[in-house]
Amino acid sequence: MARLTSVLLVLAALLSVLVCRAAAAEKTGQITVFWGWHADEGTLGDACNFDGIYTTVIMAFLNVYGHGKYQLDLSGHPVAGVGDDIKHCQSLGIPVFLSVGGFGGDYGLPTNQSAVDLADHLWYSYLGGTRAGVPRPFGDARLDGIDFFLEHGGVGEHYEVLARELAKRKSTRGGDGGPPLRLTATPRCASPDEGVQRALATGLFERIHVRFYDYPNCTAWIEDPWSQWTAAYPGSKIFLGLTAAYEDACYLERKAVFEIVMPIVQKPDNYGGVMLWDRYNDEQNGNHYSSYVKNWV
Repeated sequence: MARLTSVLLVLAALLSVLVCRAAAAEKTGQITVFWGWHADEGTLGDACNFDGIYTTVIMAFLNVYGHGKYQLDLSGHPVAGVGDDIKHCQSLGIPVFLSVGGFGGDYGLPTNQSAVDLADHLWYSYLGGTRAGVPRPFGDARLDGIDFFLEHGGVGEHYEVLARELAKRKSTRGGDGGPPLRLTATPRCASPDEGVQRALATGLFERIHVRFYDYPNCTAWIEDPWSQWTAAYPGSKIFLGLTAAYEDACYLERKAVFEIVMPIVQKPDNYGGVMLWDRYNDEQNGNHYSSYVKNWV
């Protein structure tokens, strides 16, 4: 049934594109992948060594925060070797981010102070700061930025405060005078995504990875929601979020991505590339989904 649904969605997308196919698509070569959600997906270093396919890796997730407690959940990956892997990835020119939120956990930012506290925790534990008595799970490795992946929460949460607090910080590795810490978001396709809307309104997000998978209306009629996202945030690079899991709802076959989807999403000036969920599913998908998609992004 899932496969039939996917086929019907692709056919619907084709009908919506035939009259407005892009004449000259602009490629970026950018593929962002999530890592850390499955224990048997290989190491972070393995992901960065994968033939130069991934250009950014986002670790999932810091999924407990906002109530005085913080917890990093890497699904059983041993934390001990992650710091060296982060530095290895960065030496290859691949930035590594940490995503806050996720599918489970206990998180939220009910007050301004909880957002400030989370910014401090991220800065001193994972980014460019150091403070006596604050443990750093990855040792002296410093991440490049923070991603917002807010599967639950909504109006009343203070993620815009978190974004502003993080944006005040200096470079994660460059010291005083460096560029601002990098911020990305991975919202649901349905616009607006109330969980992250106020944060995005700050204009501080370098990139927005819009999750088009698991949302049939978005996948079937991709041009309308894509146009809404790219128009709403012209100062951010917008990435098309795809699933690499064959069994997932709204999985797009490789041919559909090439012939139908990319000519649509590459038209706006702020098209950024593709985000894949996730490294594990990319490995499980025969010959790697990303290896094919890389040719067209």
